[in-house]
Amino acid sequence: MARAPASTVSTLLNATFHITVAHLRDLPADSLAEVAFAGRSNAGKSSAINTLCNQKRLAFVSKMPGRTQHLNFFRADEGRFLVDLPGYGFARAPKDQKHVWQALIGGYLADRPQLAGLVLIMDIRHPLTELDRSLLDWFKPSGRPVHVLLSKSDKLARGPATQVLNAVRAELAEAGFQVSAQLFSSLKKTGAEEAENVVRDWLGLSKAKKDPAQGE
Repeated sequence: MARAPASTVSTLLNATFHITVAHLRDLPADSLAEVAFAGRSNAGKSSAINTLCNQKRLAFVSKMPGRTQHLNFFRADEGRFLVDLPGYGFARAPKDQKHVWQALIGGYLADRPQLAGLVLIMDIRHPLTELDRSLLDWFKPSGRPVHVLLSKSDKLARGPATQVLNAVRAELAEAGFQVSAQLFSSLKKTGAEEAENVVRDWLGLSKAKKDPAQGE
């Protein structure tokens, strides 16, 4: 069997489901650092978490967008968590339910001192939607870093994908956002190591080490 290139191997291993939070009062009290994952309901958020943790069903991947209705915490290390936020912008969700989700997301992102950074997942074919821009505008005053994953990059050829990446970076810079961005594919594992190391850095964990057995 051919060995996979070392750059495609993700080693944020041992992450485990910890708790589902429906009310801000129930947030983990023993947390030291958290990285939140946000994005439209069909952008590939759960798939990205699974890929970064090298697991298939750590974060539930549904064929029906909008299934994540609460804050799902995954323990990556002692006192360090990945947080799967409810997807936004799914039209079929009832208005009252949307308001509940928005209050939950907004309260968490605005007031959680342990939040070290936000990973924002965008479908590379539909980047920087109005809702994405609104979230970035709202989150900007927090001063916390944002890292954009342009997901499903395997849907485009390398040249067009790179053009989208450059355009997104330019637009974010012009708008005054201190936001990094990269190509990402859960299917092909493109960009998994780069994204994982961003998350590890925010959580205060050592960077992922390549398995020597994988070769160069």
